[in-house]
Amino acid sequence: MAGYFSVFLVLLTLGSGLIWLIDHLIYAPKRQALLDMAQKSAGAPLDEETVALIAPEPVVTETAKSIFPMIAAITIFRSFIFEPFQIPSGSMMPTLLVGDFILVQKYAYGIKDPVWRTQLVDVDKPSRGDVVVFKFPLNEEIDYIKRTIGLPGDKIVYRDKRLFIQPNCKEGETQQGNLVCNEYNKIDMEIIKSGEFNLKGMTSVRLTESLTDDVHDILIYPERAEQKGRYYRQPGTPSDEWVVPADHYFMMGDNRDNSEDGRFWGFVPKENLVGKAVFIWMSFEFENGPDDILPGWVPTGVRFERLGNIQ
Repeated sequence: MAGYFSVFLVLLTLGSGLIWLIDHLIYAPKRQALLDMAQKSAGAPLDEETVALIAPEPVVTETAKSIFPMIAAITIFRSFIFEPFQIPSGSMMPTLLVGDFILVQKYAYGIKDPVWRTQLVDVDKPSRGDVVVFKFPLNEEIDYIKRTIGLPGDKIVYRDKRLFIQPNCKEGETQQGNLVCNEYNKIDMEIIKSGEFNLKGMTSVRLTESLTDDVHDILIYPERAEQKGRYYRQPGTPSDEWVVPADHYFMMGDNRDNSEDGRFWGFVPKENLVGKAVFIWMSFEFENGPDDILPGWVPTGVRFERLGNIQ
């Protein structure tokens, strides 16, 4: 089932719309009949104060009529077009930082009903490299955001902090994008900056990664050991290899040494997809320390340079 706020919006839209419809069909005509009789008796048009006394519109009806158009528009926009999300953790650094506010394109991978999330219309499928919001497979009340690494049928290897992909090619294909068919492709990486971030005393290395022709940045911490003992073990494969099942996707965070992703819990079924992250529309800094007067959730600055499309 969808998040509580989505359900609340749908119920509020349906409730206010139903109140407005019932009033329009049943009670408004009765009020108008009373006004027509009163006006005929008076022999002159009635002023607003007299109208309010003779046939007052109930407060509930007035409120429903005033909020219905706005709530309906918000519900449609949020459910089917774009939904705002806030980045709560650093698992997608450096692409997304804590305090980034993003827009997620809800219709990118299909149109779902906003309550039960049943697929209504098929639109497209995730492409390798897409940054995707999805319902966490182990707890669908939680939204996760990661990058699409493996498509259905792909074979993925993550070994010594390097990514290898054998794409699932159609018969007769020799190449899929920049990946060669029928072999494990070592994904190209290039170091561009060191020491930018810190994790428990360890310094980061920022690299570009070329999953597709559109490169993106990732982070690794060379001093941090890989946690292969915690990796999701798929039957019939080594601990650091995965074969993506049909109608599933393999997701990883760009902060490779600080991300709980598909390496640890497996695959994302297509019905769990929420949408494609496409735009950072606001980004706040939160640098209040324990000795500051303001609480930690109060922004200390705005990172205007981060606003724009998500790569």
